[in-house]
Amino acid sequence: MSGKSKKSQVYRYTPAFILLFLSRENLYGAALFNRMHSEIPFCHADGAVVYRTLQELEEVGAVKSYWETGISGPAKKWYQITGQGLELLAKFAEDIDKSKKNLEFFLAAYKQKTGQL
Repeated sequence: MSGKSKKSQVYRYTPAFILLFLSRENLYGAALFNRMHSEIPFCHADGAVVYRTLQELEEVGAVKSYWETGISGPAKKWYQITGQGLELLAKFAEDIDKSKKNLEFFLAAYKQKTGQL
């Protein structure tokens, strides 16, 4: 098996997904979490992972945040992708495309060998 823990494998692309969703629109944390779970077919990230990743992305300048107070309810911390975040998103897209090609090769070879998938 791989030397990576299952946890690190599950969350490998969490920053990429967060940047993708923020490239569409600014979102506050809970809205981002809900969007990820409703749109990503096999999303395993919990709220702590999403917020920790947002904090890490903010520390490296890929996202910035601002507080907004509404007429009702508590203030919300909104997140916005930056130019640096868009560059990082493009790098993630290249990496994911390469991984996809490797996985497609694996599945085709496995299906050819076993007749199953």
